[in-house]
Amino acid sequence: MRAASCRGVQAGLSAGVAPVPAVPAGRHVLPAAALAVSDEELVTMADDILPIRRALVSVSDKTGLVALAQALAAHGAELVSTGGSARALREAGFAVQEVSAHTGFPEILDGRVKTLVPQIHGGILGRRDSAEHLAEMEAHGIAPIDLVCVNLYPFEATVASGADAAACIENIDIGGPALIRAAAKNHAHVAVLTDPDQYGGMADSLRTLRGTTLASRRAWAGAAYARTAAYDAAITAWFNAERGDVLPSRLVVGGIRREALRYGENPHQGAAFYADGSNRPGIATAVQVQGKALSYNNLNDTDAAFEAVAELERPAVVIVKHANPCGVAEADDLAEAWRLALRCDPVSAFGGIVAVNRVLDEAAATRMAMIFTEVIVAPDATDGAKAVLAAKKNLRLLLTGGLPDPRTPGVVLRSVSGGFLAQTRDNGRADTFRVVTKRAPTEEEFADLRLAFRIAKHVKSNAIVYVKDGATVGIGAGQMSRVDSARIAAAKGEEAAKAAGLDRRLTENSVVASDAFFPFADGLEVAIEAGATAVIQPGGSIRDQEVIAAADKAGVAMVFTGMRHFRH
Repeated sequence: MRAASCRGVQAGLSAGVAPVPAVPAGRHVLPAAALAVSDEELVTMADDILPIRRALVSVSDKTGLVALAQALAAHGAELVSTGGSARALREAGFAVQEVSAHTGFPEILDGRVKTLVPQIHGGILGRRDSAEHLAEMEAHGIAPIDLVCVNLYPFEATVASGADAAACIENIDIGGPALIRAAAKNHAHVAVLTDPDQYGGMADSLRTLRGTTLASRRAWAGAAYARTAAYDAAITAWFNAERGDVLPSRLVVGGIRREALRYGENPHQGAAFYADGSNRPGIATAVQVQGKALSYNNLNDTDAAFEAVAELERPAVVIVKHANPCGVAEADDLAEAWRLALRCDPVSAFGGIVAVNRVLDEAAATRMAMIFTEVIVAPDATDGAKAVLAAKKNLRLLLTGGLPDPRTPGVVLRSVSGGFLAQTRDNGRADTFRVVTKRAPTEEEFADLRLAFRIAKHVKSNAIVYVKDGATVGIGAGQMSRVDSARIAAAKGEEAAKAAGLDRRLTENSVVASDAFFPFADGLEVAIEAGATAVIQPGGSIRDQEVIAAADKAGVAMVFTGMRHFRH
């Protein structure tokens, strides 16, 4: 666009045409700053504003297609399209040229080859500022393409549906990524759209500027490469999973930004929430029914609580504070489970996160609403429960639609200086229990031992968990010494007993779980002194016999699991 065109755009703005508004938040959306245009910037941007005379449209997801086509048609753009997209556009009343007619070459190999031809890629990759390129394009009858609008075959959705290998392979898009990458490379002259959320920004740009700016094309190009990178990451993950290679030599990770968060763990840190596309029930599938926006810490703690409660089979409640359970209980109903979980540490529970593994009912919600709670997360909730919690305007209620399977495999990442660590998810569950003391646990003790060990898996190391009658009565987390964890957990139980008006410690006649072995007998002795009558731990210390002897001396039953659950 030269001076005359610049004056035309200026006239449009001075006549009252507003700058292009921000695009709604989405997966790969052009930032508003890339589209907004001021009068002062217009003159310097004029040479960068390019019209769209010809657009190639080939989309799997037809959302917003008609509205985009209307904007392009109003701009006078010629539409070139592939089979399904062409049919949809033609049915909507638009003039469309099929790709095969445009190229003079038919689609072949069941549609696997339709756009992988020079007439298409030459039209996209040709530089408009190169006389040599323009001469070559003219010599070979290649028409310039100014916009590529492509979204890819639904590979991720196909995998998530449980489709067989053949179906997954057929949904690996080849032509689409090639078109996207070509257009993104040549963004100086070509615009590329890869997501329906971007169509509104394009329509606004055509209406107000009668073309696209270099800033907008550059932003769309960056989003395009992000999309193809994430697509390739999903395909790579599928191939790795097919051959059982969960920690490959080259790890590729992709994510979809669901939400930009106000800040991270602290106000000076930026943060965002990304979904990996696996659709595993949990935070990524949750619908927020009410309450203010979730923070980074809220999401982290809610995930910890929901993963923990999914481990439990009876109606259960987990209360989490700073990523550690501070109260856990199973009962015949959620209301009673809440009462028992809260009893364990009512002080820490204030301002905590609550997770349940059943549909949240009105009785349980009524009890939960009696204290300040940041988040309640559940698979679902009754209308009565929603009505009760609606009175708590700041409380966030999240409904996930299901429970995560604790045994689901996966990879957990953690950044370190210069790289990141990757490990498989701790989806282990102790299935074998070896009694190593003279006394075996009673049936009641054994039930509590199993529960205590499952809870210990979700407590930061060093973890000590006291359980009695299906509820935690003391939790010690994150201490440098296992002895200190045992002491803190016992002290918590004593404080909770006083708060409940009881005349003896909650840990009296309880069982205790340790997430890793006792390296010495001293930690066990603290637990015995607190009133524990049975112990569950992985075993494996060089001093196991010393620890077993201390248990036998006190008449305490001890079970080894052979499985450790460090959580850092």
